Amino acid sequence: MTVSGARPALPAYVRGLWARRHFITAFATAKLTAQYSQARLGQLWQLMTPLLNAAVYYLVFGELLGTADHVPDFVPFLVTGVFIWTFTANSIMAGTRAVSGNLGLVRALHFPRAALPIALALQQLQQLLFSLGALIVIHIGFGQFPTASWALAVPALLLQAGFNTGLSMAMARIAAHTPDVSQLMPFLLRTWMYGSGVMWSVDKVVGDRNLPHLAALALQYNPAAVYIDLVRFAFIDSFTADRLPPHVWAVALAWAVLCAAGGFLYFWKAEERYGRG
Repeated sequence: MTVSGARPALPAYVRGLWARRHFITAFATAKLTAQYSQARLGQLWQLMTPLLNAAVYYLVFGELLGTADHVPDFVPFLVTGVFIWTFTANSIMAGTRAVSGNLGLVRALHFPRAALPIALALQQLQQLLFSLGALIVIHIGFGQFPTASWALAVPALLLQAGFNTGLSMAMARIAAHTPDVSQLMPFLLRTWMYGSGVMWSVDKVVGDRNLPHLAALALQYNPAAVYIDLVRFAFIDSFTADRLPPHVWAVALAWAVLCAAGGFLYFWKAEERYGRG
């Protein structure tokens, strides 16, 4: 006899996920389609939400606080930061609801539970790809025309997607056993956002202020800031390589591998406990 719902060995678990790859993609697409089905503007809210956030940040930081005077191409700089940050923030928030928001599915069917946070992270990637068209139009409208460097956005976003998926799985396990975490996350994410250079230039703050060495390193190697700045480097002509931390691609790869592998293993370790109690 075997224990019902026992955690499978890691290789078998990975094979089970691969066997359900079509379910993962279909679940992600269905969630994306249904997300704004009750709103009159429907899927346009996928685009309007980050644009409205960018407009508010431009008013507060660009005009009232004068950040636009110190950052070249501030509108493309800001909009890129908002779109790329939203990708990470939404992936993490989706992860907190991956198990608790699908308890009926978890209790009714036997499948690798990691399929849920992976599918929700894939949903956020699909949403970002939908929004990239508007981001490109904004860049062109402000004089940032396509160049060969734009292709660098592809590996940057793929690495960010791996990082986001790992965090989504880690948060799915934490929130499955501590539901109050989902109420705390918006405050933690807002704090993280303000430290990620979404509305201001990390390299300028590090260079112009006499920050403690550890604080400067934390700002430079903050994973959210690294992925945001890599996409800015790809899209914005004035955002040159000297504004990136040393070995930035190695840093981006390390964060992606560490979080994807660590988040997956952390989630798998509690496989038999999801949906119980």
